[in-house]
Amino acid sequence: AIIAIPAISAYVIESKVPKVGEELTRFILHAKVNAANGLPTPYDGIGNANLANMVRDTGVFTISGAADAPTVRHGLGSAGEVTVATVDSGAAFTITLSKVNHAACPSIASVMQRVSDSITVAGNGGAASVIKYAATRYSALATESQCSEGDENTFVFKVL
Repeated sequence: AIIAIPAISAYVIESKVPKVGEELTRFILHAKVNAANGLPTPYDGIGNANLANMVRDTGVFTISGAADAPTVRHGLGSAGEVTVATVDSGAAFTITLSKVNHAACPSIASVMQRVSDSITVAGNGGAASVIKYAATRYSALATESQCSEGDENTFVFKVL
């Protein structure tokens, strides 16, 4: 039983990846469609409240806190959070997943690489490594090599 518990835990986490990725993809596509207004800062003001409003009833994420500043937990690691933030003065936004378990790595990046313009991963408090950018094609093997054992990985998905 002691040997099986970590394996079962990893399987449960890995089984959540498609749904988490699907909901984050839906959020990104929704943001892009609604931001297509020709302004240089289409994502100005986007944040966790927007994500929480969209995913509140999906059952995929756990949402707590005030409506204007909610905490969104992703379930891909112990106490892992999702943070949405405006970057580049509103020209882009990021979705950060903290404390992602190695069982979800690189699967979550593989799902998100289709809708993200850049992806970075930092494992075990180390420096962030770019795993997708304009000049860097996404590679699941390269991503896996950047992930650390346990709930130590932080992914940042940037959307332009």
